[in-house]
Amino acid sequence: MRPSQKTQQHREPKPSIVGTGAYLPAKVLRNSDLESMVDTSDRWIVERTGIQERRIAAEKECPSDMGTAAALMALERAGLTPEDLDLIIVATTTADTLFPSTACQIQQKIGARKVPAFDLQAACSGFLYGLVMAHHLVALGTYRTILVVGAEKLSSIVNWSDRNTCVLFGDGAGAVIIQQSATGGRLLAHDLGADGSQGQVLTVPAGGSRLPITAENVGEGLQFIQMVGKTVFRLAIDAMESTARTCLNKVGLPVDKVDYVIPHQANMRIIELLATRLDLPLKRFFIHLERYGNTSAACIPIALHEALTAGNIQPGEKILLIAFGGGLTWASALLEW
Repeated sequence: MRPSQKTQQHREPKPSIVGTGAYLPAKVLRNSDLESMVDTSDRWIVERTGIQERRIAAEKECPSDMGTAAALMALERAGLTPEDLDLIIVATTTADTLFPSTACQIQQKIGARKVPAFDLQAACSGFLYGLVMAHHLVALGTYRTILVVGAEKLSSIVNWSDRNTCVLFGDGAGAVIIQQSATGGRLLAHDLGADGSQGQVLTVPAGGSRLPITAENVGEGLQFIQMVGKTVFRLAIDAMESTARTCLNKVGLPVDKVDYVIPHQANMRIIELLATRLDLPLKRFFIHLERYGNTSAACIPIALHEALTAGNIQPGEKILLIAFGGGLTWASALLEW
């Protein structure tokens, strides 16, 4: 994105993103590697998804490990320590364990005080749910400094013999620190939504109390991601366009005044169609899915961190974050930097 000519005016302290961090596992799984694992090809994957490679966590590397690395980076960039935190929110679909929560495990690993810590599950929309919650809690004065993490090990719930899903997902973590500040990214508007009636089009059937893991359902692959691809594609486009417009309408901002869009990194075709629907040039969209694939709740915080460190976001610019995930859930957030 072009360097901004805008200058940041004096602002009063308000809840803002004051630090970001990201972590990606070392292992790179390329499309050429998948060719030897499942009936697919690099060309087939790229044409349908835009993904060229993804990162895969080590066998004993968990979301709490990845989230810890991202959290420590965000704290360092904010000039804070774990002792400064008042609350920890972790968005994840692939928690280390049913309990204790991944948030509690991150709290222990980073050496934070015994502050409240909990997991939030809204699939790929989870990070934005947590971000909105954190902004409001800081605005109310309930907490002063909040860590919000999106961390996923989707490789642990992918069926590596299903070419329609295994090519899509990767692992990683991103984090932000929310605190009252006159600088950083502040929330101008948001929109959150869900439609439980469509939950079965994107789900992991087994592993919960309704269908505990057994030898029988493991044999059927019910512990893996199940997706009705064409339906999810259509619902994702409609929901992301709708939530984006609803969010912008709350502050009366025309779509063409958005400087930068960070969408959920699910599929290049979805992003391209979303850009067309919103009548925005694709160059305003931050896209990294060719390198990481879909990292669910970690997508947007990783992308936000990379966009900031690359200098793509300048003071005074308006940034639109948009997500869609299982549940079904969707979310959008308009930030001003």
